Amino acid sequence: MPGSLEPLDLGVQIPYHFRCPISLELMRDPVTVSTGQTYDRPSIESWVATGNTTCPVTRAPLSDFTLIPNHTLRRLIQDWCVANRSFGVERIPTPKQPADPTHIRHLLTQSASNSNTYPTRLSALRRLRGLARDLDKNRSTISSQNSREILVQLVFADTGSESSELTHEALALLVLFPLPESDCAAVASDPDRVTYLARLVQHSSMEVRVNSAALIENVLAGSRTAELRAEISNVDEIHQGVVSILRNPIAYPRALKIGIKALFALCLVKQTRNKAVSAGAPETLINALADFEKCDSERALATIELLCRVPDGCTAFAAHALTVPLLVKTILKISDRATEYAAGALLSLCSASEKSQNDAVAAGVLTQLLLLVQSDCTDRAKRKAQLLLKLLRDSWPEDSVGNSDDFVCSELVVPF
Repeated sequence: MPGSLEPLDLGVQIPYHFRCPISLELMRDPVTVSTGQTYDRPSIESWVATGNTTCPVTRAPLSDFTLIPNHTLRRLIQDWCVANRSFGVERIPTPKQPADPTHIRHLLTQSASNSNTYPTRLSALRRLRGLARDLDKNRSTISSQNSREILVQLVFADTGSESSELTHEALALLVLFPLPESDCAAVASDPDRVTYLARLVQHSSMEVRVNSAALIENVLAGSRTAELRAEISNVDEIHQGVVSILRNPIAYPRALKIGIKALFALCLVKQTRNKAVSAGAPETLINALADFEKCDSERALATIELLCRVPDGCTAFAAHALTVPLLVKTILKISDRATEYAAGALLSLCSASEKSQNDAVAAGVLTQLLLLVQSDCTDRAKRKAQLLLKLLRDSWPEDSVGNSDDFVCSELVVPF
């Protein structure tokens, strides 16, 4: 480590002992290891997580992996930040310390034990949820303490009665973790639990509904067999509840992200897609399409393409005046995957309806498709575009194409 100060772009020098020996950046959460060396917590945790068992500076073996917060050094760093704020240095906040695993085990035991009072169990769950939200490290520790099995039991403790606040709190905590295949199978194979989920996803509380949709998506994603996934996706009320979540994007933004993940997972089950159509998914998806972020837009367009493969779904999308213009507008605008899904949905719609063909041409699909086949987009997207160009050939105005019969070739440049 150099003994001099190194200049920053800000025009201020960071004392070398304020820098993490691993990242060489200003430490935000300095911790000391068993050798007496101090590192920034994320850096030394990453070092240990990759299998290293020695101190990065001294190369001496670490006798244990306990990380002791260096409060004195952190306060010195914070004071230095305040003294140099005129140079644009921001004061680092006091970091939240990871929870003690023993404390987490105690809270889990409290929440699971029927011998404790209801308020005690509820308080324990709320404290666990707060810890999980505070730090990824806490979430990892909670997950390692057999928490998912406990939480699944709490959520489905009494499927024959109305859900309680304890159930809702356990549900909110459970959806923070991926479920192992065994737990997914235990939920999907139990008709009472599936029925209970269907009730929860139509609950009066939006938070409960969204968390239920998140659990539904987790179970579908973790179920390895089509038969198990069908046990969930075959329930009309689940489709209705998930679709309804997508109708409140402004009032509850998290609903969009969770809702589209759950709907996409449901629509991956081919034999039950009609249930999503009957629940109003086509109109809801088109109305919400502009509100999705990039990754969610891709998932929404993939869902639209899946539902367009169902005759009733294709009819429902074609009946919405904005479907074709929005899909045309999406091509080459969001991402390669979004373009591929939009082109696939348009191919299904235009194959089923002459009106959709005319709407697509009127919306400018010709220009978009010709740009697409000459772009660096995916091969599947280009194949869909070429099929769509061939399908729409008779719908183009006479002055929009040349005389070449090979207009679907990617090398063609059509005069305008």
